[in-house]
Amino acid sequence: MPPGSYALAAVLSAGELERLYSGLSMLVSAASDGERAAALAGFAALDLLLDPDLARRAQEPEATPSLSWAGRETFGRSLGELRDTALDLEQLDVYACSASVETMALTEAQVEERLAGVMSTPRFLRETAGARLIFV
Repeated sequence: MPPGSYALAAVLSAGELERLYSGLSMLVSAASDGERAAALAGFAALDLLLDPDLARRAQEPEATPSLSWAGRETFGRSLGELRDTALDLEQLDVYACSASVETMALTEAQVEERLAGVMSTPRFLRETAGARLIFV
């Protein structure tokens, strides 16, 4: 993708589920409106994005202390669906941070099963040059 092709770029690094939800909401909204968007997921956020049981994880009180008991189930289901939508949208490319992959005992093959690939932060910044950049 040539620089300037993306309208929105996000660096996702937070391990808080509510913050990840907010970042994914912005990316999915932009992509659903026809804007090209990209995300670079690192460390805790990458762990969450690759978690096959994300909805259950969101129901743990220590993971979502600000939510009510009843709200956790809805939030977990919604977060799982939002993550899956983000990873399926053609207008949204989600990459794993290469330093995170190297230090988290992940392989590129594991990452590429779900994400668009593995990319370094400097390369991500070059490829998303000109986009609105958010850090979550």
